[in-house]
Amino acid sequence: MLSYPHEVFLEVARQLSFTKASQTLFVTQSAVSKQVKALEEHYKTGLFERLGNTVKLTPAGELLYQKLLLARQLQHELHRDMAALSEAFSPQVHMVIGASTTISLYVIPPVLSAYLSKFPNTQLTLKNRNSENILKALLDHEIDLGIIEGIHKVSNVTYTPLLTDEVVAVCSARNPFRQKELLAKDLLRVPVALREVGSGTLAVLEEALAEKGIKLTDLPVKVRLGGTEALKNFVRVDTCLAFLPRQAVTKELAAGELVEVPVHDLNLVRHFDFVQRKGTENNLPYKTFVQFAQRYYR
Repeated sequence: MLSYPHEVFLEVARQLSFTKASQTLFVTQSAVSKQVKALEEHYKTGLFERLGNTVKLTPAGELLYQKLLLARQLQHELHRDMAALSEAFSPQVHMVIGASTTISLYVIPPVLSAYLSKFPNTQLTLKNRNSENILKALLDHEIDLGIIEGIHKVSNVTYTPLLTDEVVAVCSARNPFRQKELLAKDLLRVPVALREVGSGTLAVLEEALAEKGIKLTDLPVKVRLGGTEALKNFVRVDTCLAFLPRQAVTKELAAGELVEVPVHDLNLVRHFDFVQRKGTENNLPYKTFVQFAQRYYR
């Protein structure tokens, strides 16, 4: 079993921040510093270099970090195998997952509920940002598993498919375009409301338009809004056209609050993918969660 000081050290090393580690661990920064200092006294060497408001691992700290990652993986494997042999054994597990806005709101909540019902001793934190920032959080070691949409591939990240969704053009029931069928070229004269830069939904639209020789900057953009809910609530009371995930507007379309406007020559299909840093794909408990979510949506 990893000791508490080692768990604290792992969190500081992962985030390279005493402040962020204290927030994740729900303890004071002084308590984090005390645990790290105890380890440095135990190993008779410094584990971090303090550089103003930032820190970095010393060679000894890097060695300890890599060995503890291996030890944590072995611990997870031991807990999994022991739990399979004894139903009474149910160790506490901590997971930090990041997901883009649409996924956080409409895709992953039922998976989390089902997962926590099966693994009740899991303490799970979900961070909600747009796809670009979830990818950044993964590369910055703020999270160990992300779920993103419609974003260009990064070489040092592994992508594992979860499910496919569709982006649809919608407008309010009082929009003059509500009974029309459009082509991509028609969007050059239709006022639109768009998501913010970094949004996976926006990336899918941009890529589809590019195939038709149209740039986002060519569109008559009335407003850009951060977040699916903000964009959905805006277009319900405005006369703009908006592009939103079908998952996000199912209820509004059924109730007649929004109307789908077909754009026949645009392929607005996007993929939701798990993302992990290369080399961490088999790390538990994240591997278990990925497999569980895939089975849920299969």
